Amino acid sequence: MHFQWDWLCLGALIISSVTAEIENEETLDADVEVEDFDKQSQEADVDRDKSSLEVVYQTPKPTGEVYFTETFDGVLAGWVLSKTKKEDTDDNIAKYDGRWEVEELKENTVPGDRGLVLKSVAKHHAISAMLTKAFIFDNKPLIVQYEVNFQEGIDCGGAYIKLLSSSDDLNLEYFFDKTPYTIMFGPDKCGEDYKLHFIFRHKNPKTGEYDEKHAKRPDVDLKKFYLDKKTHLYTLVLKPDDTFEMLIDQSVVSKGSLLEDMVPPVNPPKEIEDPSDKKPDDWDERPKIPDPNAVKPDDWDEDEPSKIEDSDAVKPEGWLDDEPQYVPDPNAKKPKDWDEEMDGEWEAPQIPNPKCETAPGCGHWVRPMKNNPNYKGKWKAPMIDNPNYQGIWSPRKIPNPDYFEDLHPFEMTTVSAVGLELWSMTSDIYFDNFIICSEKEVADRWAADGWGLKKLVASANEPGMFSQLVTAAEDHPWLWVLYILTLALPVGLGVLFCWPAKKTDEDIDFKKPDISKPITKGELKQEREELEDDEIELEEKENEDTAEDERREMEETKRELIKDTKKMGREAPPSEDEGEGGEDIDEEENEVADGSQEGGMSNKSGSEDEMKEADESTGFGDGPLKSVRKRRVRKD
Repeated sequence: MHFQWDWLCLGALIISSVTAEIENEETLDADVEVEDFDKQSQEADVDRDKSSLEVVYQTPKPTGEVYFTETFDGVLAGWVLSKTKKEDTDDNIAKYDGRWEVEELKENTVPGDRGLVLKSVAKHHAISAMLTKAFIFDNKPLIVQYEVNFQEGIDCGGAYIKLLSSSDDLNLEYFFDKTPYTIMFGPDKCGEDYKLHFIFRHKNPKTGEYDEKHAKRPDVDLKKFYLDKKTHLYTLVLKPDDTFEMLIDQSVVSKGSLLEDMVPPVNPPKEIEDPSDKKPDDWDERPKIPDPNAVKPDDWDEDEPSKIEDSDAVKPEGWLDDEPQYVPDPNAKKPKDWDEEMDGEWEAPQIPNPKCETAPGCGHWVRPMKNNPNYKGKWKAPMIDNPNYQGIWSPRKIPNPDYFEDLHPFEMTTVSAVGLELWSMTSDIYFDNFIICSEKEVADRWAADGWGLKKLVASANEPGMFSQLVTAAEDHPWLWVLYILTLALPVGLGVLFCWPAKKTDEDIDFKKPDISKPITKGELKQEREELEDDEIELEEKENEDTAEDERREMEETKRELIKDTKKMGREAPPSEDEGEGGEDIDEEENEVADGSQEGGMSNKSGSEDEMKEADESTGFGDGPLKSVRKRRVRKD
């Protein structure tokens, strides 16, 4: 039965292997499709007119009212390079001489789709363009959307845009970091600080001055957007109800209120601390004070040391009192260039004494120190509540002379131009598909025609699962161990639970000896004894109750056999030539014959087949044979 279970488990393993192989073939088929796509992508690098996904790119066109759009697919018209210099900077790097190019993506290229690329490293870049029409903050939302791809990753630099404020003296050729802007939005990174800026300049209605208000940092981890070398879509939505949303790839990463979620707040506090208020000299800020009525106890000894020698300590046996802990290095030699007049007398460097390594210690033994049970330290009066406690002093509040309340900070300064004013330590930052509008549907359609195609191509060019695992293991070699364990564990468990650990009694194969082979009487006895032992063990395992009944029957048969044996002994005494061993043999033969007769065996020839049939028969034959075995053991 157990053998059948082994074959069943083995069959289950084979079926599982075949199923896994079929799934692998399906995966390979899918991988073949991806490989075909990769080959087509490589061909597209040679022939840009043919897309690997048969994607036919068409320049996005706005489907509604817009204030500005730019795809960079045609001539770079309307964009103006800055010719000025950055203030408060060294002349070597102050000039905005960073280079811009219009070109396709390096990876996941969509043939025909081009973008504006920042090309220079460690230089200032500035380029800007006028809006088709100025955006006035009244009752329409403002939506700013564009694409960014850090094709080489990013070390330190930004990819944010500025919406420049309308003014009569706005000259794009002199666009620099101090040019007034209304909104700044986009990614920025330096070191391990990954940011998504949303800053707007708010005009103080009382003073007319502008202050920068920064949105709180998003709770989302932005790191992957800077390092995955994919094109990402950045969207800012400002609503007339003074709320805002920031989205990456059309998923909201931050949202809030212009009145509550900006730092510093748009509206100043109504009251401020009086700068002329001073804390009184008798102001008591102590919540607890030492108890003035407390007295030091007479038995308090402040002179007791915190540590004392352990008087119970005993010097360990084998302590080498006469051996120093360090000795001169016997292998050290004085350098040839040692000048005793200049350097002094040369001494060999000290090394740990080798004799101390096997001993508990060397040098003068000193008793160890222990905590002094009588030590109490310096006495201090216990602390009690201060009856004169007045709380923590703070200046009084006075009305804020600069207070104002702007209930609609959405009503910002009109925007008439868009610009990129950047510094970067990494080149090849890709910008594409700018749009400024008021309708979310228009921005979404614009994104689908541009960024949607880039996302589709990038997804198709994604490596398969196996390639991703291998790539991850190359960056983190310890993943190979995890892979091996993941594959080996199911196989090991299957073998452990399905494959037999050892053979059971059912697996024992009893072999019959050849009939024609002559068997001696001693071999016959040994073989019978082995079979009897096996039968006894099997009977005990199968049914203990039956074994108990058999033992009772054996005892009864034993008594009858003893009587018959004694009777036979009186009728046929042994001859003088036969010794003690002969008597045992004849007696055993008689008993075996009796046992065979009681089992119903008619043939007494003593051949092997008859003996074995007598042993295997289930009747009264087992009783005599077992008693013979026990008697033989006692005699021996």
